[in-house]
Amino acid sequence: MARSLRDRPAAAELTWLGGHRGLESSLVGSAGIRVRRLFLRSLRSVDMSVHTVLDPVRLAVSVPQAAAILTRERPAAIFTTGGYVAVPTLMAAASLRIPVVLWDGNVVPGRAVRLTARFAAAIAVANEATGRALAGARKPWYVTGTPIRDTTAIGRVEARHRLDLPADARVILIFGGSQAVLRFNSAVVEALPRVVERGHVLHVTGDAGYAEALATRERLAPELRSRYRPFPFLREDMLAALVSADLVLGRAGSSTLAEVTALGIPSVIVPYPHAAGHQVANARVLATAGAARLVADEEFDADALVAAADLLADEGTLAAMSMAARSFGRPGAADAVAEIVLAAAERRPLPDATEIERISRGRTT
Repeated sequence: MARSLRDRPAAAELTWLGGHRGLESSLVGSAGIRVRRLFLRSLRSVDMSVHTVLDPVRLAVSVPQAAAILTRERPAAIFTTGGYVAVPTLMAAASLRIPVVLWDGNVVPGRAVRLTARFAAAIAVANEATGRALAGARKPWYVTGTPIRDTTAIGRVEARHRLDLPADARVILIFGGSQAVLRFNSAVVEALPRVVERGHVLHVTGDAGYAEALATRERLAPELRSRYRPFPFLREDMLAALVSADLVLGRAGSSTLAEVTALGIPSVIVPYPHAAGHQVANARVLATAGAARLVADEEFDADALVAAADLLADEGTLAAMSMAARSFGRPGAADAVAEIVLAAAERRPLPDATEIERISRGRTT
């Protein structure tokens, strides 16, 4: 979203307003976006602790704090993903008559999103089912997809060259995102000798699993070691890894699914079980359409990984899955959401749904 807004002739001035927990402290500032913080912290669990008492207090204090920040900043519009931290900001924005655009990437909207939808001037969603679920807010809504990085920034030949992969290799990319990568790592350690017989493996292990992954590679036959490439993280090269892959094995976060569909990559999805059912619902949409295979978290083990890798040899199935995945792709989602935000900021009529569909699909006409 920031990239899309900044790339326009009249580049928007951006400020991030967030809580005291989460990735924004390391990611947002480094992207050149000014960060302001509320007393509030994001909610991560329902376990009883001192925060069970303090969080409602923080919420109450954060409403006047957000109002003071918005009064000073006077933003033309607010873009939000509707989480718990957004509640005091949107309550303050309503009193100041600042237009709000809400985006949600899950098939089943969470409670915080349902609560904050009433404050929005317009709603953007990744899935049509989400828009229908939020229709009770009686706000205009658009299917935009999930804003993602520019998937055209690198081609397959350059991507494989960058990652030192053979041009004709079959490649599986395995990553668990930030959630519960341990199950994936354990399966790779046990199944790796069988998996590398089927193709090359790019494996994002996280910091904690990287040393064991290197040790596992050293136990492979010397002629097979080059087929296994573990990485603690892939930041700048994540797009290259995706573009290089013939198959992705991962979780069912909204951004992950948006990128694999934009690129038309077949996937085997193992939904994270502790995400309030969001990931299962997200994954089921693709699995029902034939774009992905769905494996329950408790059923994913070394044998399940080998079964997934067997798909690398089935060109017909991969081609059908790729076509189905691409039908969901919305590589222009960031531009589509940005168009809605700018319309709200400039107090002009909201875009036509047909125009947003065209932009989100990356179509020029």
